[in-house]
Amino acid sequence: MLKMGFRWFGASDDPIPLAYVRQIPGVTQIVGALFDIPAGEVWPRERIAALRDEIEAAGLRLEVIESVNVSDAIKIGTSERDRHIVNYIATIENLAACGVKVICYNIMPVFDWIRTDLRHPLDDGSSTMSFDPALVAGSVDDVLARVRDSADGYRLPGWEPERLADVRALFEAYADVDETRLTDNYRYFIQAIMPTCERFDVRMAVHPDDPPRSLFGLPRIVKDAADLRVIESFHDSVYNGFTLCTGSLGENPANDVPGILREFIGRGKVPFVQARNIRHTGDGSFHESAHLSSYGSADMYEIMRAMYEAGFDGYVRPDHGRDIWGERGRPGYGLYDRALGIAYLLGLWEAIGKQHT
Repeated sequence: MLKMGFRWFGASDDPIPLAYVRQIPGVTQIVGALFDIPAGEVWPRERIAALRDEIEAAGLRLEVIESVNVSDAIKIGTSERDRHIVNYIATIENLAACGVKVICYNIMPVFDWIRTDLRHPLDDGSSTMSFDPALVAGSVDDVLARVRDSADGYRLPGWEPERLADVRALFEAYADVDETRLTDNYRYFIQAIMPTCERFDVRMAVHPDDPPRSLFGLPRIVKDAADLRVIESFHDSVYNGFTLCTGSLGENPANDVPGILREFIGRGKVPFVQARNIRHTGDGSFHESAHLSSYGSADMYEIMRAMYEAGFDGYVRPDHGRDIWGERGRPGYGLYDRALGIAYLLGLWEAIGKQHT
């Protein structure tokens, strides 16, 4: 049976109380994390247990973590790589001891997602996140110069003036990392952690690249079904799996998202799905939309039907809601639109289930 979750950023950083999440019909899970621990360091067991206890006291469960970030040392393959992998293994063990079943993570260099506007206005008065490839065209130096020298307030999320020095240094660190090297380093990481995942029953679920294309010359290796098959070959086990984000994959119109779901769910490799819709607006541009099929470019009925017919029994959450009804929350993570998305997704799931009885 599908287990519905809701991403939550913690009592100190998320304006949405757990008590509100508990009132969304069908939600039983919180998808959470410890966001203040640097990548490469160990998550302390007592901190994880405290988060779990807080969530369980609200009548919810913490069985999916998003994310335990993979450090740049691991992605680049520096001399610190093995120490960071040892720490990652210790974190897996600590999470397992606290009841965590799935770890969502990504292998994207520098940015784990890219949008060019966090408050894009829509015709109905809501706002949403959007992506315009023209705003990130050219080399990293071109984009850095536009951000630094703009007289009209040109800004990109993640490229704020106070971060530009760090961004430049990160790009320099990745200068010699192409798709082949990143793939090799990723394989090394997966093969190192799999024995621990299998021993402690924790499933790794890599998130697709967002968007699923190369930008600024950085390698992207989780873009489509072919990439997923390569990753699957690193270690053919249900513990080496995928977070199939329908929006991220759907940002490339060539990706057959229902087909990808059927293939990898059918092989038991998908413990976690992020179900969301986007609308393509031409030339590689898109914006996040309401979850309903008619509001975006994805057929959410076919997506949910593919999940049902492939036997999906894992965790799912809505993703990247709009700001509606006057809410101005964390971009993509307000309460109201995600709650509406949950009701819609569960309605589709119930109807599809009854069609199959």
